[in-house]
Amino acid sequence: MEHTTEQALGYPDSVTDHDSKLTLHVRIPTKESETNAAPINGYLCIAPDVKVGSNVKFSKFVNLYGCEVGDDTKIGAFVEIQKNAKVGKRCKISSHTFICEGVTIEDEVFIGHNVTFVNDSFPRAATAHGSLQTEADWKVETTLVKRGASIGSGATILANVVIGEQALIGAGAVVTRDVPANAIVVGNPGRVVRNARIDHDGSRRNSQDALRDGHAEP
Repeated sequence: MEHTTEQALGYPDSVTDHDSKLTLHVRIPTKESETNAAPINGYLCIAPDVKVGSNVKFSKFVNLYGCEVGDDTKIGAFVEIQKNAKVGKRCKISSHTFICEGVTIEDEVFIGHNVTFVNDSFPRAATAHGSLQTEADWKVETTLVKRGASIGSGATILANVVIGEQALIGAGAVVTRDVPANAIVVGNPGRVVRNARIDHDGSRRNSQDALRDGHAEP
């Protein structure tokens, strides 16, 4: 397998595998200011059209293109963020999470591990004529996660929903409808089991049950 190093897409280096026609872009900080702005430690695939705020931290093996990430946000390993998605400031996006086109995540949101967003309620691989669908064959459906919300690991967020401020989505929940502010949602389909009490210091009371095994007492 032959590899060559070349300048591509504005990155300092890229490695092209000629057998698979795949180019892996390895972003290597070349200036001290760049290192301070976005610490890099490993292979990243970040397209040049991604808007990255200050002090954003990326783990290894992320894939971002056409999206926006706000200041002081942390992106875990194996996270993909698609075009036209937006992640706000001071967010934590844990590993293996998929944020698709049409998703907006406001400031100070916590996203657990392996959280999946959906932007098509009736997905199909092919058209009625048997050809593979393109962007012209379907419409992106949006999702909004409001400020301070938390989504537990393994949750699935379907399209056309709004998750309210400071809401808490339990681990493994499937969110199919709008979630009110401060609500705790668990189960499949997700249901509101109680409201989270938000103290003046920003901490939640009586919320731990909702994160344990995807259920809580009403």
